[in-house]
Amino acid sequence: MLTGKQKSFLRAKGQRLKPVFQIGKTGLTAELLNSVLDNLLKNELLKVSILDTCPLSKEELINAFQDAGIELAGSIGKTLLLYKGNPRLEQKITLPR
Repeated sequence: MLTGKQKSFLRAKGQRLKPVFQIGKTGLTAELLNSVLDNLLKNELLKVSILDTCPLSKEELINAFQDAGIELAGSIGKTLLLYKGNPRLEQKITLPR
């Protein structure tokens, strides 16, 4: 569970990121979730945008990501900033306490 200070730190780091994945009319498929997890193992932080055609609500997507062990660092409109730490990375993100 991320603290408020950690979320603020991650939002500052993610401010200049562009969305890597788009969730559209097919919703959150297993393949898309696996791709998000693979990307998070390499980068630890990424943005996902939700298109208007997505059949799932923002809250349903957040719950699905949290069930997969992915933390929500922030959300603005239809863009989610996701975080999952990877201790094996050489240049990993060091969160404040």
